[in-house]
Amino acid sequence: MPSTFVHRVLGVPVAVALTVALAPAAASATAVRHPAVINGQAPTLHPEGVAYDPVRRAFLVSSMRHGTVSVVRPDGSAETLVNDPKLISSVGIRIDPARRLLYVANADDGAGERSTPATRKRVAGLGVYDLRTGRRVRYVDLAATAGRAGENHFGNDIAIAPDGTAYVTDSFAPVVYRVGTDGRASVFLRDARLGGDGFAANGIAWQDGHLVIAKTDDGTLWRVPAGDPGSLRPVPLDQPLTGADGLAVRDDGSLLVVRNRLSDTPADAVAVVRPAKDWKSARVTGQTTWKDPAPTTAVADPSGRHYVLSGRMDLLFAGKPVDTFTLRRL
Repeated sequence: MPSTFVHRVLGVPVAVALTVALAPAAASATAVRHPAVINGQAPTLHPEGVAYDPVRRAFLVSSMRHGTVSVVRPDGSAETLVNDPKLISSVGIRIDPARRLLYVANADDGAGERSTPATRKRVAGLGVYDLRTGRRVRYVDLAATAGRAGENHFGNDIAIAPDGTAYVTDSFAPVVYRVGTDGRASVFLRDARLGGDGFAANGIAWQDGHLVIAKTDDGTLWRVPAGDPGSLRPVPLDQPLTGADGLAVRDDGSLLVVRNRLSDTPADAVAVVRPAKDWKSARVTGQTTWKDPAPTTAVADPSGRHYVLSGRMDLLFAGKPVDTFTLRRL
C-alpha cells in the first residue's frame, strides 16, 4: 500500500454479510477457467488484496473502503463473505487451505468508512476467519504486541508458512509480526532498516523456509530465515524496484513484484525477479507495464496463471471513489 492519505470521501453502506456455500472439497479446482480479464463491480469496494479460494474456485478480495472480504465471480459480481466491525481497512489477505482459514490484515490510513481520529495510523491487526462461513475465529491486536506507545502502525501483507504460522508486515513501524496457530502473537523481527518515510515494508512472501520482504519507499528486497530473524539481509538487485507492493512466488522460484505509482514510482508495472542461488543476489529479468492504474498485488489461479489486481487506490486516495476494479491475467 502507498504512502498517500485520503481526503474525506462519501460514505456508502456496507453490503450485508453473506455466507457463500462451498463446493465439495473433492471438486476439481481446475474445472473452472477464469476469463483473462474480470471487470469487478461493487459499491466503492476498492480492494487492495486478493487470494484464490481453491474450494469455491473463486477469487477473494479485501476492501480498503469497507473493511470487508468479498467473493468475486467470473462475471465480476462480488458477494460479501466477511463483514467484521473489527476491520477498518482490510489490506492483505491469505488463505490457509489446509486449515480452511482466511487471514486478513487490518489497518487505518483514513481511507475506510470506519476510520476515526483515534485509530488513524494506529492500527495493525490480524483477523482470522472460517473460510466456509466467514465467521471470526479470532482477532489479534498486533499494534499492542509491538509494545511501543505512540508508534504509528499499518498492518499490510501476510505470508503463511506450511505449519500455519502467519507473518505480517507493518508499513509504518519497522516490525514483522509472528502469529501462531494458537493465536499467540510476537514481534518476529524489529529492524530499523525496514523503516522509512511513509510506506516502508510492504509485500511479504514465504519461500523454502525463508521470508522475502519488499520495501515500497526504496525498492529493496530483504530475505530472512524463519528460524533466524536476526539474519535479515538485503538482496543485492541489479536495479531498484521503487514502489514495490505485493509479491507472488512463481513455480520456477522467481518472484513477481507488483509496482505502482502511488508512491511517485515512474510506472505501474509487474516485474519478474530471478534470484541467484540462495538469494545471494537477484536480477530483474522482465517487466510489464501494467495497463490498469495502481496495481497492488497478484495471485495465481490453480493452473499457475497469475492475476494482477487494480482496486483503483489512486482514485480512492484522491477522494473520488468508484464502483469498479480489475483482475487481469498476466
